[in-house]
Amino acid sequence: MTEKQTVEAVLDELRQGRGGWLVTPNIDILQRSRDATLRELVNSANLVVCDGMPVIWAARLAGTPLPERVTGSSLIWTLTAGAAREGHRVFLLGAADGVAELAAHQLNARHPGAEVVVGVYSPPLGFERSAEQMALLTERLHGAHPAIVFCGFGFPKQERLIQGILEEFPGVWFVGCGGAIDMAAERIPRAPTLLQRVGLEWAYRLVREPRRLARRYLLDDLPFALLLLMGTTTTGIRTRAHRVHLRGNALAA
Repeated sequence: MTEKQTVEAVLDELRQGRGGWLVTPNIDILQRSRDATLRELVNSANLVVCDGMPVIWAARLAGTPLPERVTGSSLIWTLTAGAAREGHRVFLLGAADGVAELAAHQLNARHPGAEVVVGVYSPPLGFERSAEQMALLTERLHGAHPAIVFCGFGFPKQERLIQGILEEFPGVWFVGCGGAIDMAAERIPRAPTLLQRVGLEWAYRLVREPRRLARRYLLDDLPFALLLLMGTTTTGIRTRAHRVHLRGNALAA
């Protein structure tokens, strides 16, 4: 799907009173999903879209191109805009104390006069292991009556949380958005558009946060990305050769 189609798909489900769960896999999520349990977690989502230029490149090389990259850091703006148009309420769940409030202010400022982001909550560290904290979290969500909840705890914590509470909110769409709340609050700047287009957003973030991201990007994700691209190149060559073979057989017949 394109980002526009993704937003429309979620809004259409909401029009019909149906909730769901959206996940945006990038290279980091894909490499971690080599673990069967995490792969099953990702595949449990109702809607899976592509976040990451290496994933786009791999799909093209394999001969199964995807239309475009769809990121959580962009969806938090476009999906909230769609919610504003249709009178839906949005809730921001996650990020550090005060950050979600800043993000809510920025998002609401885009839609003056509309009640869009109606609630935020930044639970304490380890909340997911406390029955009392989980009860408080769900109580806040019930009280806000949102149609869309952005969960910004990072993979796989946010996906496990969503999977655990989804049935309690059958008419709500949950979006695992990673650092999108921080970006909406302008606490973490996004890379320039040119770097995003050429697939170097990761390098921009690495330069800004080397201690936090160096191991993940350079030791875990980069080798996996290279293996993925090599593997999909081989797959694409075989697929194209098979198509040529079939076409030749059809002409001969």
